[in-house]
This record gives sequence, C-alpha cells and structure tokens, in this order.
Amino acid sequence: MKSAPITLQQRPTEYATINLLKAISAQLIVLHHLAFYGPMADYTREALPDLIDWLAQDARIAVQIFLVIGGFLAAKSLSPQALSGPANPLKTILRRYTKLAPPFFVAILLAVAASWLAGLWMTHDAISAPPSAGQLLAHAFLLHDVLAYDALSAGAWYVAIDLQLYAMFSILLWACSRASASATPTYLIPAMTAIATGASLLYFNLDADWDVWAPYFLGSYGLGALAWWASDPARRPRSVAILLLMMTVPALLALTVDFRSRIALALLIACVLVAFGRTQAASTAPGQWRVVSSAGNISFSIFLVHFPVCLIINAAFTRFAPQDVLVQTAGVILAWIASMIAGALFHHGVELPLGRALTLAPRRRAALA
Repeated sequence: MKSAPITLQQRPTEYATINLLKAISAQLIVLHHLAFYGPMADYTREALPDLIDWLAQDARIAVQIFLVIGGFLAAKSLSPQALSGPANPLKTILRRYTKLAPPFFVAILLAVAASWLAGLWMTHDAISAPPSAGQLLAHAFLLHDVLAYDALSAGAWYVAIDLQLYAMFSILLWACSRASASATPTYLIPAMTAIATGASLLYFNLDADWDVWAPYFLGSYGLGALAWWASDPARRPRSVAILLLMMTVPALLALTVDFRSRIALALLIACVLVAFGRTQAASTAPGQWRVVSSAGNISFSIFLVHFPVCLIINAAFTRFAPQDVLVQTAGVILAWIASMIAGALFHHGVELPLGRALTLAPRRRAALA
C-alpha cells in the first residue's frame, strides 16, 4: 500500500483531465443559470426548447464534477498516501476558509451591486433585495444557508458546502490518525472514508432536508477522495482492487436502492480520474495542455462572478434591446462570453492577489515576532 510521494509532474494526464472537467463544468453551470433565471433565455426557448429546458433542469448536475474533484484534491493535499491526516485540523480548516471566503465575499459585493443596477432596468425574481448586515455577515462566514438567509448570488451554496466538506474530511482524517498511538493502520483512512461515503449515499443524500449540510454531499466528495488513493500508479494491483471496491460498492449499492443520475455521474467521474491516474501519457510536454490548464484554473472565478455579469446583461437586454428571439439569444451568448472574460479578470485581479496577500501576511508577522 505504501508508495512514493506523488507530484504533478508524475501525473500530468490526470491533472489535464481535472482541468478539462472543471472547465466544462464551469461552462455548464453558467449556461444552466442563464437558462434557469432568464429572461433572455425565455426567448431562446421559443427556438430551442429542448436545449434550454435541458440546461435549466439537468445541466446543474455538473456540480457533481466539482464535488468529486474537490474530494480528490483534498485527499491529495491532506493525506496523499492515506496513511495519516492533518496534525492540526483547525489550522487546516482555517487555511481553507481564507482561500475560499475572501474572493467569495468580493463576488457577493459584486452581486449586490449588480442586483441594484439590474433593479433599475427590470423586475425579476433573480434580483435580490438590498441585504441586511446580518445577511452580509452570514455570507462572510459562509453560514448563509445554515442560518436560513437568502443567497445573494447563484451558486453561493456550493462555496459554503465546500468548506463544510473540507472541514469534515479534515476531522475524519485527523481522528483516524489519532486512533493509533504509533502508525495509522494501512486501510483505516480509506475504510472510514468509504463508510462515511456510504452513509451519505444511503441515508443523508436521500433526504433533501440535509442539503444545506455537508453529509448530503459527502458521498460524491468521498468518491473523489477514494479515487485519488486508487489512482496512484505506484500502488500494487491488489491494493488498487481493494480501494476500487471501497469506492464502487457504496455507490452501486446506493444506485440500486434509489437511482440518482447525480450519483451515477459522480461515480463515473471518480472512475475516469482513477483510469487517467493509472495511465502514463505518451507525451508530457509542459505546453501541451496550456489552454485546458488555463480554463481549469479560472473555473472557480467564473463560478463566483458569472451571476452578476449575467444579471446585468439580462437586465440591459430586457430594458434596451428588442424583445426578439435572435436579439435575445445573442444576449445569452454575450452573457456567456462575458462570464468567461470576467472570470479570467477576477482570477488574475482578485483571487490570485488575495491568495498571495493572505499567504504572505502570516509569514511577515512571524518574521517580525
């Protein structure tokens, strides 16, 4: 079971696959919100009813890809060989919070401004009322759904759930490490992850009342974590087989009990990640996947800022453009493209600078101490 440390250079195909999946998922989420919230897409539906209905209802399943990849990367970061967990889970959770919350809150402020501007041009359910101080504070701490505040931006729930899942997984890994006084038993961490995954898929995910809490989504996240451990090309076949059983059995059992397309997709993505992790690429040239890598890197920023961009363009086309199918469809395409551009600008102008500033600040304080 024990293997050498895994680096990005050793698994280029897998990381290219992740970036490609993230890029595709981000596009689907943007198009889903454009179709779901309208009103431009309401005109497009007249010409393309099946496409718009699919985007509005089914494209949201793409969030499962983000959940699986989230678990996959969390396992890579927190327990790459599944032999130990973080020594200080609270510190680990705080580090995750400082990565997610600052750019998220900037995006929330942009959404508030976009709602104000859009409200001057149209009346629509997608426009949020001016937020209260408590609502803003709840968003700042990623507690808006838990405290029953209306979300100020589409997709805000996912950022909060991501933090909850990371926190739960960190504590699970830490508890497993503490369970043994000397060394963590070889399969303890994967086994406990598989049990938690099964509990989510067979109980919590069947009850929508849990959908503001991490256990509802832990099944997909856990499949991603198990996929990381199973995808290590240095593992022996027997070890991989055991990990694959831990990954697939809970998911297949859950699908037998109650088939859910979102869980089927999560299992498929986990299997894809395992397959690409264990396949050595014929060419690993650094520039080979540059476009895909860039698209994947900005996917989180696109996820954060596309809603205010789409809201303003919807409002502008409602107020100033002809209510014509072709014109309004052009507005949908414009909003889609503008979301990509805004995501790239937000990534380089907000997400990365904030991340660097928050990383350097503790080091500077330590140096001055």
